[in-house]
Amino acid sequence: MLNDDTVQAGMGFGTHPHDNMEIITIVLEGELEHRDSMGTGSVIRPGEVQVMSAGTGIQHSEFNHSAENEVSLLQIWVFPDQKNVEPRYDQAKFQDDEMNGKWRTVVSPDGNENSLMIHQQAWFSMGEFEPESTVSYQLKKAGNFVYLFLISGEIQIESETLNQRDALGLEEIDTDVKLKIIKKSKILVMEIPE
Repeated sequence: MLNDDTVQAGMGFGTHPHDNMEIITIVLEGELEHRDSMGTGSVIRPGEVQVMSAGTGIQHSEFNHSAENEVSLLQIWVFPDQKNVEPRYDQAKFQDDEMNGKWRTVVSPDGNENSLMIHQQAWFSMGEFEPESTVSYQLKKAGNFVYLFLISGEIQIESETLNQRDALGLEEIDTDVKLKIIKKSKILVMEIPE
């Protein structure tokens, strides 16, 4: 499940529980403050990705860190491939140049390429691409389902045109997905088991 959320200044989500879920948070604008029952406290900013494996159970809260500006974020829930793991938290910053004209894996099952690890055969990749280019996303694992979320811009996939904040799910993909970039675009690709 993917939530495209905006949290007003000074507002947020009070302490609430999760278990057996992988929760990925990507801040697009503003700053999101996080606190949890593991003792973790942090502020997530644009360009940063947070992963929380709820496992045996965790409580956390999230608030807009600013008293003046809203925060825009994506939060994605993925069922884990292992139940009742020890809860864990991780966060990393990914530089713009790592995504300029190419895919940057930010979440993976093995933490390869300095990505954040989750308990699932899933890969999240982000890229920013210039107009009038053609881009190919190569599947990491045959048979996976691909969910594309267009953060900004305009792209075309076969006969479908996606604009800012549009999404498209693709299944039965052979090896890759080809995208035509119409306007400068920032894209999140989530590759997950069907």
